[in-house]
Amino acid sequence: MYRDNNNKKKDTDFLFGIRSIIEAIEAGRTINKILLQNGVRGELMEELKTILRGEKITIQKVPSQKMDRVTRKNHQGAIAFISPIEYQPLDQIIPDIYEKGESPFIYILDRVTDVRNLGSIARSAECNGVHAIVLPSRGSALVTADAVKTSAGALNKIPVCIEHNLKETIQYLKDYGVSVVGCTEKTENLLPTTPLKGAVAIIMGSEENGISSEYLKMCDNRVKIPMFGTIESLNVAVSASIVMYEVNRQRMLSED
Repeated sequence: MYRDNNNKKKDTDFLFGIRSIIEAIEAGRTINKILLQNGVRGELMEELKTILRGEKITIQKVPSQKMDRVTRKNHQGAIAFISPIEYQPLDQIIPDIYEKGESPFIYILDRVTDVRNLGSIARSAECNGVHAIVLPSRGSALVTADAVKTSAGALNKIPVCIEHNLKETIQYLKDYGVSVVGCTEKTENLLPTTPLKGAVAIIMGSEENGISSEYLKMCDNRVKIPMFGTIESLNVAVSASIVMYEVNRQRMLSED
């Protein structure tokens, strides 16, 4: 149904060196993830690990070869990828939306790995009044400078939420009266004929893997975009935009 192109470009928004990373954490900088080299020990490394136990930061333990592919400078076994934006808590955003008398309109991106697709989706989302974009802390693109550039600055305007347990997040939305809809080819429900007028969260996944089965099972509904040509899939950012416009089309019709 849609294709998520893997982003091969190296992320350049990073800090290296244990002391620099500790200072960044203490200063409250937003960190996408931290790479720790296997086998590196020492007092300073233990201090960093102790600090990280109290933080919700994704940590990946990797071999030295992967560290060197990021930088060959003296990283001391630690590299931190820095976010250019501040992530926001979803559990504060949803109540605020209802208090304003609005119906939540949320996008959840599962395993969308290309930062350019993320940027494009954010640009369309901002134009379409989406209240927030939800990203899992692992397995999906996080916000980088390239993503912000591709979004034409939209990622500086629309709230982005990083969730460490997407299953709990989906259940939280359902408990708050938000209908969770999976965009997938594994359904006979066509987008234009599926009700999407109320509070809704749309889940998009990659073509290679689709939406994770555990999340798809939790969806209140599933939809697919009608296809009339010979190519079987659309780019995920294009698909996301089509669904956004359909949601707003139905909302506008319900107001007439």
